[in-house]
Amino acid sequence: MVIVKATADSEAGVMPGLEMLTAMGAFNEELIQAGIMTAGDGLKPTAQGRRVAFDGPSRTVINGPFTPTTEQIAGFWLWQVKDMAEAVAWVKRCPNPMPGPSEIEIRPLYEQADFM
Repeated sequence: MVIVKATADSEAGVMPGLEMLTAMGAFNEELIQAGIMTAGDGLKPTAQGRRVAFDGPSRTVINGPFTPTTEQIAGFWLWQVKDMAEAVAWVKRCPNPMPGPSEIEIRPLYEQADFM
């Protein structure tokens, strides 16, 4: 899973400009043509989200926004790559997903074989 970390702009609901959307669309098309991208999308700010906290049988709903912003997710991709090195190489080709400094985190998913 490739995770686009949130920024103050994304949490404020600032939409990317046409140039950014065009560049990201071209990058996504490359990923699709390479057979790597299986899913992906942007997420609305955490102010529009909810969390459900579990404590035994109790459930508590917590309304956003959530802080700190740097620990939130603004978007994601699911990629099928052969290894972490390939994922890193693709992320390095990605246009900067935010108007200013940003981070993308890469995390492997558990596979059924991991539980055998």
